Amino acid sequence: MSAPQKRPNIVLILTDDHASHAIGAYGSVVNTTPRIDEIAGAGVRLENCFCTNALCTPSRASILTGTYSHVNGVTTLETPIDASQPTFVSALREAGYRTAIVGKWHMGEGPGHDPEGFDYWAVLRDQGEYFDPQILTADGVRIEPGYATDVITDLSLGWLESLSGEEPWCLLIHHKAPHRPWEPDEKHKGMYSDPIPVPATFDDDYATRSSAAHRAAMRVADHLTLTDLKVAPPEDLTYEQAAVWKYQRYMEDYLACVASVDDNVGRVIDWLRERDVFDDTLMMYTSDQGFFLGDHGWFDKRFMYDESLRMPLVLSCPSRIPARDEPLTQIVTNVDFAQTILDAAGVAAHERMQGVSIWPQLTEHPLQPTREAMYYRYFENDDINHHAFAHYGIRTERHKLIYFYNDGMGLPGSSPHTYPPEWEMYDLEADPEELHNIYHDPAQRPLREQLKARLWQLQAELLDTPHHSQPTPELLAGS
Repeated sequence: MSAPQKRPNIVLILTDDHASHAIGAYGSVVNTTPRIDEIAGAGVRLENCFCTNALCTPSRASILTGTYSHVNGVTTLETPIDASQPTFVSALREAGYRTAIVGKWHMGEGPGHDPEGFDYWAVLRDQGEYFDPQILTADGVRIEPGYATDVITDLSLGWLESLSGEEPWCLLIHHKAPHRPWEPDEKHKGMYSDPIPVPATFDDDYATRSSAAHRAAMRVADHLTLTDLKVAPPEDLTYEQAAVWKYQRYMEDYLACVASVDDNVGRVIDWLRERDVFDDTLMMYTSDQGFFLGDHGWFDKRFMYDESLRMPLVLSCPSRIPARDEPLTQIVTNVDFAQTILDAAGVAAHERMQGVSIWPQLTEHPLQPTREAMYYRYFENDDINHHAFAHYGIRTERHKLIYFYNDGMGLPGSSPHTYPPEWEMYDLEADPEELHNIYHDPAQRPLREQLKARLWQLQAELLDTPHHSQPTPELLAGS
């Protein structure tokens, strides 16, 4: 009789604002990421992994707790987490895992908000600094000399080096990069100075969209600051030329920050391989949401459009997950991470968790369905910096329906202003770049009403409440 398989170690590398279309394994045309790609090559790439609230703090809370924003209470950047909530980390620790988090926390600071359920934690304060970052631990605050991406990796590997015994471990490595204002280190600065391809949708005029797209202050041409650009544009450029110049400057630094992340992912892979534990380690690389890389003329995230919604996720654990050339294409969300990790470790998930484990799809049943549709909700209405409007919606494999209810409902980080609600709908097969809002097309009415009903039902299943401005869908009005 063979001995039972040892429980896997777990490494979750989480970056901030790393769009999947700036990763080689996802077909990037703007950069290369050989070490991140190495994880995908040893395992699986997920094609349709989506966040449920495209904002740093809420996404991190959903990943940790396996719940949606309206359940874990972290709806905006200004709503800190109740860190006593059950998490996949606290469950692993109770099951005998050693646990640690290093890097960006960004879910509040102080009693009740500092990390809980970890044997070791060393985190950035708030957004954190790229150079000589402040590090908060249970013992207080210190400045750690160096570049944040290197420092976070140093501290992470240092914790692993400190371990003894045979107990499995779970390490969360949370990088600041490539978050705004995109400050690369000297090693990588300038490595993308050649002209970077401009997205096909860079000049999107939002002609068919609701007012939310027109009002958002996220345009590369208009809203990048001198802090972002580091140098003022040449004075002799036209508006259009200046927009492309700003895009180039933004992307040069963004991609250089990504390159440093890629190198440091490689350091972790090398450490695991040198100790012959790579094959028995569930290694995950992801980001807290997607990001606009000039797509539709924007930077930042927040919107339910796919460039913002889609998260990269590559995983490997060669002793358990067969390497696959073809990606998993089922719909997966960040709410699913917690239950998947616990399933891999053989640990029961807390009953309040709202996701589904995709461990069966990763290991034995790659074609097994996950869900027909995913639910999204962005709460931080008309925030002071980006003026993105509150909205929720549903995305199926083929279609997307978005309701901009445009009301902050008094939540921290939202403005007191409200605006008339509006709808958008997209056919993702016919219009993958989401340029043509078909909500008002009379021929789409049957589909529109079906999606409205499914959205309403999904909100009920997930214990969320529709905004008071949305009427009961026609198909459900008599039920």
